[in-house]
Amino acid sequence: MKKLINLFGALTLLFIAQGAFAQTVYEVSYESQADIKVYVVDYESQADLKVYKVDYESQADEDGLWYYVDYESQADKTVYFVDYESQADLKIYYVDYESQAGWNNSGKRHLLH
Repeated sequence: MKKLINLFGALTLLFIAQGAFAQTVYEVSYESQADIKVYVVDYESQADLKVYKVDYESQADEDGLWYYVDYESQADKTVYFVDYESQADLKIYYVDYESQAGWNNSGKRHLLH
């Protein structure tokens, strides 16, 4: 019985830890509502973060795998897409493959914590 309790505790911690590193995102309508102001650049080399949109929340992480949620209350971070690069906290580039996602400028990583 004690082993079963320990296994349950370990699994619970695993799920909590996985959720701590998830990156669920919600796009807000107004800049003042956003945690992060984001600008989408034209070239991968200009980006702070290369982002891949995943299909399931469980695939999301802080290293560029974003899952867009339907409600603000479900999001780890709210984002507002600005019109000019100079207005942005974070510059992103959408990649075509999950394996391409990741940081070009890890100095901005704190924005997603």
